[in-house]
Parts: sequence; C-alpha cells; structure tokens
Amino acid sequence: MSVFLKLQEDVKEAMKARDQEKLLALRTLTSDIKKIAIDAGRRDPSDEDCVAAVTKAIKQREDSAAQMDAGGRPELAERERAQVDWIRAYQPAQLTPEELADLVNKVIAETGAASKKEMGKVLGALMPLVKGRADGKSVQALVQSLLP
Repeated sequence: MSVFLKLQEDVKEAMKARDQEKLLALRTLTSDIKKIAIDAGRRDPSDEDCVAAVTKAIKQREDSAAQMDAGGRPELAERERAQVDWIRAYQPAQLTPEELADLVNKVIAETGAASKKEMGKVLGALMPLVKGRADGKSVQALVQSLLP
C-alpha cells in the first residue's frame, strides 16, 4: 500500500474516532502532498511526493514548537509535538548513526574530498542518498566532523 493511500485510510479512521487534532494534522499533510504532486504536473501523488511533504511538515512543526516554547506557550508547543508524532508514521525508516557514518565515509571516498573546503561536493552527492531518511543538519555536522 502506498504512503498516500495509508494516509487517506488514517484520515477516515480519525474522522470515525472524532479525533479533531489528529484529523487536522492528517488533512493538512494530505493537502501538502496533493499540492506537491499538482505542482510537479502529476494527478496522483508518488511516494517521493509524500516523503517531501512529510519531511517539510515535520521540520515546520518542530520549528514552531521551539518558537512556542521560547514564547512561553508550552500548551501550543505540545500540540505541535503531538502533530509531529502523528506525521512521523508516514516517514521512511531513519538511518541509524552507524549506517549514516558508513554512508558518509563511502561518499567521501568516492568523491575524493580531502578537506572541509570540499564539503559541498560531498553533501551534493550524499543528500540524494539520505533524502527523507536523515536530518540535513545531522548529516552536515557528521560530514564536517569527518573531513579534516
């Protein structure tokens, strides 16, 4: 079953359960996925569209939660974190730190990068391989720590 079909089934379940908060999060995600597919000129969303929308939605909500914490609104921050938990169910399996380190070392060897000046070359080759399966900030930090 595709990610989008599973999402649609979960929207129906949230409607039946009358879970308004979860329903809002899932409907917003559905809308984001459809928008990405339409912008790409497709009628039906692909799994790549779903991964892109899920990654973006998680990042937005985590940033919002951090801002709400800083603004003294912990109840709203908690709401955002709950939405992140529901949305993570549609995210592909994340790479473990060991798997990510192995992949980074492999790409560094393939690109022949020898210093931090060549970090862009490494990240350019690495990011398509980890798209949706690792956080960009953690990937960048790992690459920076592994390059001399």
